[in-house]
Amino acid sequence: MSQELHHAAMQRVLIVEDEVDIADLIMFNLQRAGYEVLKAHDGIAGTEIAIRERPDLMVLDLMLPGRDGYSVFREVRRDARTAHIPVIMLTARAQTEDRIQGLEAGADDYLTKPFSPKELVLRVNAILKRADAPPGAVEYEFGPFRFDKNSVKFYLENEPLDLTSTEFKLLLFLCERSGKPQDRNDLHRTVWGYSDEVHSRTLDTHMKRLRQKLGAHGAIIETVRGVGYQVASLVS
Repeated sequence: MSQELHHAAMQRVLIVEDEVDIADLIMFNLQRAGYEVLKAHDGIAGTEIAIRERPDLMVLDLMLPGRDGYSVFREVRRDARTAHIPVIMLTARAQTEDRIQGLEAGADDYLTKPFSPKELVLRVNAILKRADAPPGAVEYEFGPFRFDKNSVKFYLENEPLDLTSTEFKLLLFLCERSGKPQDRNDLHRTVWGYSDEVHSRTLDTHMKRLRQKLGAHGAIIETVRGVGYQVASLVS
């Protein structure tokens, strides 16, 4: 077993999906990629397993018996023990509004059925890889922002501010390259591990959430028309 595969085998993914065939298909592909897999087929069991087992990532269907996926997501995010677990939402709802709602709730990624199991595994790999990346310098400061790369914690004017792992990665990437416009495709590849123009609204939704969370400081994230985004350089 390769070192990368061995490492993946130490990571656990929780699948919360009521359709047994789909859950089994996802489990088969994740296990083949080297992950340990937990499963739940309703929202109540999914919440309990997530809080008890604290998996490294959740694949969460939205249409669930007992407790819908959005309710599960809110419970997991509300509990300090599970608040930072990355979540990929999975649903048959293909409408843009549903995808945006999921991302605005704070999900790290979103896939609609039918989906490619290989694509799902690639997205799981990308999220867990960036969560496990060697931090380099432990802390990085940019104006009123402070990033703790070891704990993936963010501070605004020395006060903790809750960011998802994706939001943290996006803002850090932009701040480290302040004053330089970052192409949308580059942001997708760096933060999500793939470039997907079909789901480009994912990036826009995360930027919208970041600006909202940063409040008065949100204006530092600038839209560069026809290119992507940048963080403005600090004025000396």
